[in-house]
Amino acid sequence: MRIKGIPLRVHPSWFVILLLFTWSAQGQVLSVAKSSISIWVSWAIGFLTALLLFLSVVLHELGHSFVAIHEGVKVRSITLFLLGGVARVEKECSTPMAAFRVALAGPVVSFLLAMVLFMGVQTFANVSPLLANLFGQVGAINLVLALFNLLPGLPLDGGLILKALVWYWTGSQRKGIQVATATGRLLSFIAISIGILLFLLGGGLGGGLWLILLGWFGLAASRSQSQMLALQEILCQLKVINTSGHRFRVLEEDQPLRRLSEIHLAQSSKKNQSEWVLVCSSGRWVGYVTEQPLKELPVQVWDQHCLRDHIRPLDELPSIDQRAALWEAVLKLEDSEEGRLLVFSPAGLPCGTLDRVDLGQAVLKKLGVRLPSQIIETARNQRIYPLGLALPKIVEDMLSAGLLKRPHS
Repeated sequence: MRIKGIPLRVHPSWFVILLLFTWSAQGQVLSVAKSSISIWVSWAIGFLTALLLFLSVVLHELGHSFVAIHEGVKVRSITLFLLGGVARVEKECSTPMAAFRVALAGPVVSFLLAMVLFMGVQTFANVSPLLANLFGQVGAINLVLALFNLLPGLPLDGGLILKALVWYWTGSQRKGIQVATATGRLLSFIAISIGILLFLLGGGLGGGLWLILLGWFGLAASRSQSQMLALQEILCQLKVINTSGHRFRVLEEDQPLRRLSEIHLAQSSKKNQSEWVLVCSSGRWVGYVTEQPLKELPVQVWDQHCLRDHIRPLDELPSIDQRAALWEAVLKLEDSEEGRLLVFSPAGLPCGTLDRVDLGQAVLKKLGVRLPSQIIETARNQRIYPLGLALPKIVEDMLSAGLLKRPHS
């Protein structure tokens, strides 16, 4: 379904929570009713309680979403899953205070819902104990939802609030992410430790297992965020000069077309991308040639035609300065139909080439990962990043978050 144009999705894992809450609420209803209602009514009320939990989480995420829209950020979807919900946005807020307001909106909605429901408990206490019990349960759930989400660690709302505050105080969004990620990791370790302790003290699997599950989820999110930060730093710190290869051939302009044919014939036996053929004249770069003349002219005249007759200017080739950062190269590679760039020195002379495999290898090497040659060749043949690295998505997210400024074309 859609709410104000925002797609609402339910992950299959959320149905586990639906069943657990229905079962838990049903037992609690029976204890309050003291056998004055049938088992089917208790299950119906338990299911209603679980649905109200569903509605509470949706309203919590809508709180984030509506404030995000007010701040000029498009919300792509809201998804409910095993441990709650998440609102996916097109980009992050451009200012720390806007990010603070968006993060705070969800807990505020949950607090308001808890207050309204607790008032309902007082109103219906003497009229309908079952209805008062229902309001009390859902009110308590919303209070716990608000308090839990205010814990200062990513990916919780409290972590996003901490990130925004550190960003505001230091002027660095990256510093805010680092601090919030570190606190999230600490909270996760604490949750796992308490969960294990409860289990060892004979507290049963319930509470202890739940804390261990939450801690494990927090550690996974923290690890993912740390890896993302590491990738972002590598893309900003490494330069093209540190990653470029040298996949081009150089011929003098007075060479016959047959020489070009020999080069292309030698390259045709290889599966990977053919090399560019650059042309120079007495040490000066004058352009490049393609295999198009070989297709247009008969073989009999290849010895009579020189390369100089078919030279094309070098500025036609997609290129990049060797001093540029890798994130700029990622953007240019996405704009290049061939998936490769000609690298120029500060003096404006060709000094190398760069493709997705060169770039991906440099990033992975910095992370301590070395790939077998077979994987490298496969990626080069398919013109993709090795191991499916989503570097374009990472760079676009950094641009959206204001961590980078898009270069002028």
